[in-house]
Amino acid sequence: MTPTTSPKPQTAPAAPPDASSRRLPLTLHRLLHAREAGVFAALVLLFLLGTVLSPTFAQSGNLLSVGQQIAQLGIMAVGATFVILNGEIDLSVGSTYALSAISTGMLISDGWSWAAAMAVGLAVGVLAGLFNGLAVVLLGVPSFIVTLGTLSVFRGIALLISDGAPISLSSSQPGVAEFSLLGQGRLFGVIPMQFVFFAAVAAIGVVLLARSRFGFNTYAVGGNQEAARLVGVNVKRVKLTAFVLSGFTAGLAGVLGLSFLSYVQGVTGQGLELTVISAVIIGGAALFGGSGTMWGTVIGVAFIGLLQNILNIKGISSFWQTVVTGLVIVAAVAADTWQRKRKTRA
Repeated sequence: MTPTTSPKPQTAPAAPPDASSRRLPLTLHRLLHAREAGVFAALVLLFLLGTVLSPTFAQSGNLLSVGQQIAQLGIMAVGATFVILNGEIDLSVGSTYALSAISTGMLISDGWSWAAAMAVGLAVGVLAGLFNGLAVVLLGVPSFIVTLGTLSVFRGIALLISDGAPISLSSSQPGVAEFSLLGQGRLFGVIPMQFVFFAAVAAIGVVLLARSRFGFNTYAVGGNQEAARLVGVNVKRVKLTAFVLSGFTAGLAGVLGLSFLSYVQGVTGQGLELTVISAVIIGGAALFGGSGTMWGTVIGVAFIGLLQNILNIKGISSFWQTVVTGLVIVAAVAADTWQRKRKTRA
């Protein structure tokens, strides 16, 4: 006899969760696991620390001052982000900054209109980036070596054309008052114009990196250059464009720096390249390319700005500020390395 079994009771399948119940956990998951989440949390903690340490820290006047102070750094960091995401490096941005500012200042002093002089200054930045890019993609020389060399070359040119003398612009010179508004003016009488430029450049950078084919190709080249080439990505064009963007943003920052101070000399911007790279790395970009976002760079720039502002408010020596910034960079790179190893083990 074959034993009989009672049929198992049929249960209705569980109803799938509705879209709203799925969306919230997914959004939280993405937020908590985003590369920028840790940096943003550190930025919030730094802001709270500054609020506790100084009653004037969170005042609008101070925060607007911070926005003005980080504008030039932020503009340069946007361009540098594309280079670093390609797995390359640009050490010449500080020298490009000085060369563009010197060129603009000399032309204004010679009687050129400020608009024409500014256009030449921006073109100088583009040409500097183009030179770097061509040396990397055509000669095959590592970008570290190329830009280490052009760091000295562009600085030397700036010193040669200015004969090592500083350039000062006077408001009595034609067009200087209008030119100064770019760096010293305030939108609606409140928001520093330099910060407006930074916000505009950052917005363009976000769209270009996250929404364009060039941005997709940038990640592809930085992640695996050979694989990107095999699927049809023009690796040389992508890298060349990144260096041109880096040169342009360095030139723009140099012109705005001249507009703000009405003063420049050949040694202006020395060491600025390290701060720019630091902002990008602190923002979560992988030093060897393929990973990072423009939002992360913006957060990294804001982090450096708030950190320096707190140290200034507390009267900390500029030497100690350099030490603290260096330690933050080491911590950021160490955190990125640890995260990569953890993902590899997983």
